[in-house]
Amino acid sequence: MAFELPDLPYSHDALADLGMSRETLEYHHDIHHKAYVDNGNKAIAGTEWEGKPVEEIIKGTYDPNSVAQSGIFNNASQYWNHNQFWEMMGPDGKSMPSELETALKDAFGSVDEFKSQFVTAGGAQFGSGWAWLVKDTDGSLKVTKTENGVNPLCFGQTALLGVDVWEHSYYIDFRNKRPAYLQNFVDNLVNWENVASRM
Repeated sequence: MAFELPDLPYSHDALADLGMSRETLEYHHDIHHKAYVDNGNKAIAGTEWEGKPVEEIIKGTYDPNSVAQSGIFNNASQYWNHNQFWEMMGPDGKSMPSELETALKDAFGSVDEFKSQFVTAGGAQFGSGWAWLVKDTDGSLKVTKTENGVNPLCFGQTALLGVDVWEHSYYIDFRNKRPAYLQNFVDNLVNWENVASRM
């Protein structure tokens, strides 16, 4: 199947009062995400991956022994990452479902400790990448970080929450203050109902 740019699940200005401007979403979704769609479709054209589900492409082209992944992997993975990212945010997701709150307390001691570890992971990712809350292969919840476009699918994990720490995701609104962007993300932008639905 060809990659297609999904519509945002909210308007471009829906998150503006929560710290993510219309301009950021226009650049990030309409330009950066679209580039992964266009370049991904070009990269898989005429290959064994053309017509395959994106998750299969990611798992099949990830090279655990290489920092420099292939063009197919990079575009497919970043396409998938952003598809999840837009859904993991929203203007109306501030209330955390009780089952997720309990799971976070069990895994991290408190919701605040989870948020602290998540913000720290994103801030500590050198260069471009992502921070994640994942359900690991043993069923436990963990905070992880990945470089560039690598994501939890590569390790058999389930992505519950992910945040983009490439500069294009925060520079318009936060300039070089990545920790402030991350704190705002966990405090104001996360759609906790979507996170809970992934468990």
